[in-house]
Amino acid sequence: MSAGATLDGQASSPASYKSALSLLASLFFIWGFITVINNTLLPHLRSVFELSYTQTTLIESVWFIAYFVASIPSARLIERVGYKKAMVVGLCIMAVGALGMIPAARLPSYVVTLVALFVIACGITLLQVAANPYVAVVGPPATASSRLNLVQAFNSLGTMFAPLFGGYLILGRSTSGTAEAGQVLTQAERLADAQAVQLPYLIVAAVLVLLAVIIARYPLPAMTSRRVSKDERGSHSLWRHRNLVFGIPAIFIYLIAEIGVANLFINFVSQPHIGNLTHESASHYLFLLWGGMMVGRFVGSVLMRSVSAERVLGGAAIGAFVVMLLATFTTGPTAMWALIAVGLFHSVMFPTIFTLGIRGLGPLTEEGAGLLIMAIAGGALVVVQGWLADIYGLQMSFLLTVACELYILFYAAWGAKATNAFPDQQP
Repeated sequence: MSAGATLDGQASSPASYKSALSLLASLFFIWGFITVINNTLLPHLRSVFELSYTQTTLIESVWFIAYFVASIPSARLIERVGYKKAMVVGLCIMAVGALGMIPAARLPSYVVTLVALFVIACGITLLQVAANPYVAVVGPPATASSRLNLVQAFNSLGTMFAPLFGGYLILGRSTSGTAEAGQVLTQAERLADAQAVQLPYLIVAAVLVLLAVIIARYPLPAMTSRRVSKDERGSHSLWRHRNLVFGIPAIFIYLIAEIGVANLFINFVSQPHIGNLTHESASHYLFLLWGGMMVGRFVGSVLMRSVSAERVLGGAAIGAFVVMLLATFTTGPTAMWALIAVGLFHSVMFPTIFTLGIRGLGPLTEEGAGLLIMAIAGGALVVVQGWLADIYGLQMSFLLTVACELYILFYAAWGAKATNAFPDQQP
């Protein structure tokens, strides 16, 4: 990836690489943590506002629409102010959105909640656009997939702890979170439950501001772009690179699978014929789902040093396909543990698809990376699964996830092959 971007100054030494990666790991952790708080927030809001599955998943759709809306403005902001300042701005935007959840809870207002979450997601998009390419250029291209899996493991560490945080401070402090399945809440109980989100998001806002101050004062090495001239750029086309052309829908489709499982997990395992749990208890099992994501990324990081990224991705797709069929067509502990197990197989998918997608792009790397980040907007289509759940039942809606795993297998087997790769990045 050296043809696409370089690191200036002190980043030329291995010690400075580790220092930069350590700081970036904190960003991956915090945006993973905040994203997965939604998994405990959604069943809570479903009870507070008496939402259908379609309306519930629309909340997450608004979240991921931010990736599509904010990716290009984020890239332009980075060009104007640099990566370090952009990261600080992203954290501040997230803090503003987190504080917006307080009036949303006081009103309470479904619309204000959507706006506040959209603002948070815009801040996360800015961090994503800045941090993923940064990690990709810190080190040799041959280990890019391994390196991004390693840092994404810290993202999964954040996602693993978020359900415990949300389960205790949101679900554990609300009537809906501790009630038995099917219990109808009074209007007074719903209004009281709405207030439960204020303290968690106040804590989140404080942490974001603190992290922004730390990064602003940290001597993070500058990353510079080595773009080709306009005349030379005209002779190159992103669409001649098969790995990118099929990688963009692979990211898009993978997000539908990951977000659909995570957002409907608590409602799924709480059902009497699956786990028969309260929402608070179900959030503890969500901890295991995201824990599997973290373990899988650490394992994948090591495994990809000796096994090709395509083979690891293909094996993960097959494993995810099998366990999702079990979750769809069985009941009781078998279905519940199958859904938990999919986290282990999903773990390596995003970072591996991302690095395979930009492999061989040379001076087009930054443009390709931007398109892949925009494809995260695929998570917005989780509303389709909510619609399927309303019509055909929650369990049958996971057939959508099964179909997604098949496309990832196709990408690993054929679509990820780099075509017209630049000489210094031949696979």
